[in-house]
Amino acid sequence: MIVEHFPVGFLGCNCVILGDEESGEAIVVDPGGDPETILARLEKLGLRCTAIVHTHTHFDHVGSTHDVQHATGAPTMLHEADLELYQGMQAQLDAFGMPMRAPEAVDIDRFLVEGDTVRAGAIEADVLHTPGHTQGSLCFRVDDDRPIVLAGDTLFQGSIGRTDLWGGSMPELLSSVKTKLLSLPDETLVIAGHGPTTTIGEERATNPFLQG
Repeated sequence: MIVEHFPVGFLGCNCVILGDEESGEAIVVDPGGDPETILARLEKLGLRCTAIVHTHTHFDHVGSTHDVQHATGAPTMLHEADLELYQGMQAQLDAFGMPMRAPEAVDIDRFLVEGDTVRAGAIEADVLHTPGHTQGSLCFRVDDDRPIVLAGDTLFQGSIGRTDLWGGSMPELLSSVKTKLLSLPDETLVIAGHGPTTTIGEERATNPFLQG
């Protein structure tokens, strides 16, 4: 399995490409900006995007969804609890004082729920519903040589997602992390929505928000 992650957009959202070498199919997770970069990376890897999924729908994680879908024809997926947030992207930008127009929203092809699986060739990304950062926040667990979890803005190296935005809840977020993520093996690689990678074991032992 090919696993590529790289920052996109002016807030540095980590876009992730999960690619199956045999079929050439790929899942693009959180196309938050720089669509040309995302599409060029797919082309360089010899992959075609067959699914676009979102850990949540804050503007910095969905900024290139329209362009990537338009270029690839891939179905777009998110949790239904985040649909209103996605459709209100202009209000998000205005609230943050961003002097720009929101990109055109796309039709959502599939609403993901806990226990679903998103497939691309032999890749199976299991869906974990982890509300707290937003009500529709999702994480995606995949098996490679070691387990991987794409944590979005739910868990970071040494921190957790903020809960002072639309639909945020600190109790829900802590419950999501402790019940859905800390139950994963310590060696699980965590690819967060921003910043460096970490492991479940490292966060269990050292993350100040998860102690006690």
